[in-house]
Amino acid sequence: MFLWMHPIVVITCFITKKLQLMLSRQTLNRIIILGFMVLVGFCLAKAMYHKSVMGIILAFISLGAGVYFLYIAAKAKEEMERETQAIKEEAL
Repeated sequence: MFLWMHPIVVITCFITKKLQLMLSRQTLNRIIILGFMVLVGFCLAKAMYHKSVMGIILAFISLGAGVYFLYIAAKAKEEMERETQAIKEEAL
């Protein structure tokens, strides 16, 4: 039997690939958030350059929506971790 066909090697490769995907997803999420904030900042700068009151207001609203989304996402993650911890404690 070839070494690469051994079940332990196959499982190890699967776990390694899964961990790499999880890391890349977190990195991708951070890049998307950073890109959104950069675009909002660019819109705010362009609105200030053109002295557009409506543009400035809309840019601040977008910035507030992005920050609020991050707040809610962090809160949801915290709550999920708390529930997972409670389930683990009940199992013991």
